[in-house]
Amino acid sequence: MRFSLPRLYPIIDTALLHARGFSPVAFANTLLEAGVGILQYRHKEGWTEKHFAEAAAIAGACKSAGALFVVNDRADFATLLDAAVHLGQDDLPPAAARVVVGHRPIGFSTHNRQQLLDADQLDVEYLALGPVYATSSKLNPDPAIGLPKLEKLRMLTRKPLVAIGGITLENATQVVTAGADSVAVISGLLPVSSNFGEIGRLAREWNHLLS
Repeated sequence: MRFSLPRLYPIIDTALLHARGFSPVAFANTLLEAGVGILQYRHKEGWTEKHFAEAAAIAGACKSAGALFVVNDRADFATLLDAAVHLGQDDLPPAAARVVVGHRPIGFSTHNRQQLLDADQLDVEYLALGPVYATSSKLNPDPAIGLPKLEKLRMLTRKPLVAIGGITLENATQVVTAGADSVAVISGLLPVSSNFGEIGRLAREWNHLLS
C-alpha cells in the first residue's frame, strides 16, 4: 500500500517558536485540536532532557489525536518515541536510519533533480522537495525551484512528495496542482501578531483550503 500523508504538514520549529514566545507543546496541542494529521518536531540545536520531554509530550498528544509524529534528524529519539523520522542530506543516511527505526516511517529531503532521482531509490516512505519559494526558515537555504520545475520533478518519483519552502495560503493550491501530495508549513501558521486562537483559526483555514 502506498504511504499517504495529510495535505497539511506543520513543522514545529523550536527556535522560531521560542523567538516568538510560544511553547512548542501548546502550539502542537492547538494544531491537533484544529484537526491536523501530522506534526514534525524540528530542533536543530543540542538536545537536552527538556527537549526530549517536550518531544515526548507532543508525541503523546499526537498518539491521542491519531496524528503521525515525526522527529527531525534524530533516528534514535524517533525510535524512543515510537515516531517517524525526517532526514536531511547531511543527516544519518536512510539505510543506517532504517536499522535504528525499523518499520517506522522515514522521510528524506531533496533540493534538486539529482537528489530526487537518487532518493527515489532509497528505502524511505516519502520525499520532501524544496524550497519551492524563497524562505527565511533556514540560514543557508538552497535555491528556490519554483512551480514549473516542481511540476517537472514531480514526474521523477512515485513516492509521496512534500513541498516545502515559502508556501502560503495564497500559493498553496498552486503547489498542490503542480504535483505535491502535501505542503510543509512553518511560519505560515505563525504570523508575527498571532496568538493561540489565531493559530487554531489558521490551521483550520489551511485544512479547509487543502481538503
